Amino acid sequence: MTADTLLERITDHACRADPYPLYAELREAGPVVRQADGSHLVGTYHEINALLHDPRVSADPRYGLAGDPELVEGERLPFLVLDDPAHHRLRTLAMRPFGPPHTPGRVDAMRGRIAELTGELAGGLGDRAEFDLVDDFAYPLPVTVICRLLGVPREDEPLFRRWSDVIVASADVQPGEEAAERARTGRRARMEMGRYLVDLAEQRRGRPGDDLLSAFVNEPDPALRLTREELAETAVLLLIAGHETTVNLITNGVLTLLRHPDQLDRLREDPGLLPGAVEELLRFEPPVQLRRRVPLADVEVAGSVVPKGEPLVLVIASGNRDPRRFRDPDRFDPARADNQHLGFGGGVHLCYGAPLARIEALAALGALIPRLGEVTLVEDPPPYRRNAMLRGPRHLPLRARQPA
Repeated sequence: MTADTLLERITDHACRADPYPLYAELREAGPVVRQADGSHLVGTYHEINALLHDPRVSADPRYGLAGDPELVEGERLPFLVLDDPAHHRLRTLAMRPFGPPHTPGRVDAMRGRIAELTGELAGGLGDRAEFDLVDDFAYPLPVTVICRLLGVPREDEPLFRRWSDVIVASADVQPGEEAAERARTGRRARMEMGRYLVDLAEQRRGRPGDDLLSAFVNEPDPALRLTREELAETAVLLLIAGHETTVNLITNGVLTLLRHPDQLDRLREDPGLLPGAVEELLRFEPPVQLRRRVPLADVEVAGSVVPKGEPLVLVIASGNRDPRRFRDPDRFDPARADNQHLGFGGGVHLCYGAPLARIEALAALGALIPRLGEVTLVEDPPPYRRNAMLRGPRHLPLRARQPA
């Protein structure tokens, strides 16, 4: 196989359980590797980091959809995939009721509820002979938290889960003729989900509760209000991003610890290492593996020129295993020093919800680690989700150890 098929192989579901040999092949082939479909893969840490901070490189997917007949000029998109200044404005407005400097206590105030919910979910596993960590723990935790923050009824979860699955699939980087259809299907799901969330927000107009939808729709300053369309896209983004990546972070974390029983014992004996372990998990098994970008001008990357308009795929997970940046990068080390990973991205698009994700992961692993010595993996590797960008097990069945 040649290097110009790497994207096809990386996104092949058959390789989902262990893409890391392909990432090593990518780094060996060069900092920039052009693919048969015309895209350019970048898999080395320093080059990825530089591109994440380069204002000439756009996150806006519309630059790659110029041939889509359904593409509407001025289509509203979430700030996650917009460029400055539009990105800066919308991200700033979204941050006002969420975190510092205007609402510094919002996320911290959730710590107690997150700890309580984590304890309830972990306790619910009880003495069960077998359970699925995803369905029984890793999914309900962040979904319940983001529903509480936004003000979305938890009983509507099956409704927005269907939309979320479609929207996340539409953002994947898999090449092929299906990409345009996935984009159109995702656009329709985004519109439906947006209408649902705006309707919820409108029910709180003039009758605000302690939630983000209430804060958005009752903003007193006209200059700081989101339009109806902006509110829809922002709320959709927060609801999806508020749980999708955290599910993978928790599940990948448990799977990694069960595969490294020596490090699991180390964390059990020294819980003070847990914050560092979360950062190491974000490096070692990042929930977001790939990012798609488009250069708005010819951009030189490590001596190669990526022409304007030709898609870039930044392989975050490969950069996190780059031996030029991390010593012994394929070793999981909860006490790793100088761990400036790319797990939350970088530049102006650094993950908005990173503080909340860290709190949830710390609470989840803190509750689970004392119990992990009592369970084993039912299958390894477990079944993985189809998505190559947001990589994680769809299920993680665990079984209680039988007495010797």
